Amino acid sequence: MSAFDPAVSGDPYLAQKARLIMQLRGLAIRSPQVLSALEKVPREDFLPDALKAHAYENASLPIAGGQTISQPYVVARMTEALALNKTHRVLEIGTGSGYQAAVLSHLVRRVYSIERLRPLLVEAENLFRRLQLTNITCRCGDGQKGWPEAAPYDRIIVTCRMSALSDHLLGQLKPEGILVAPVGLSGQEQLVRVKKTEAGLEQESLMDVRFVPMLDGVLD
Repeated sequence: MSAFDPAVSGDPYLAQKARLIMQLRGLAIRSPQVLSALEKVPREDFLPDALKAHAYENASLPIAGGQTISQPYVVARMTEALALNKTHRVLEIGTGSGYQAAVLSHLVRRVYSIERLRPLLVEAENLFRRLQLTNITCRCGDGQKGWPEAAPYDRIIVTCRMSALSDHLLGQLKPEGILVAPVGLSGQEQLVRVKKTEAGLEQESLMDVRFVPMLDGVLD
């Protein structure tokens, strides 16, 4: 029986969600695991009430603190680029609404997520508890420093723009690990995939993107 069968779902966003998944397939998102994770996560729960009707549009949307929830295609593309499996431990820089971490939680063993804006983090943690996503651990902190106490990580994902690759973060990545991040000057950033090998770093640019900048410090 289809996951989109209204007889078993009772999901008021069923048609919009089905349309989005088909759109992502048309945009060359091939991983069934990634598409399934996006199906499972109720994106509307991560949005303000006034924007819930737009939850399954393929668009970034504003959230509190001057931040955004990323376009579903970008979430899917970044997630797919990580080449995840169920044994992985993943560090996320920039919890934001919590949507990306929620998607990751369905694909890996544990997600460690850092957010510098405490009100955003508290809201995301409350939502994780309500959705019973028990494999996400969060902290309020400076994402530029990573989370060294829990390192090394199989994968690192950065959901805010870095002007250059961070030695701090790369140092917390396991050998053969992968980091995916938007890197570059404002308006010129590229989504970059970096693999850490014995011979050094293998880097490739995946696409043009626009993200809010990574900032230092913590805001209560």
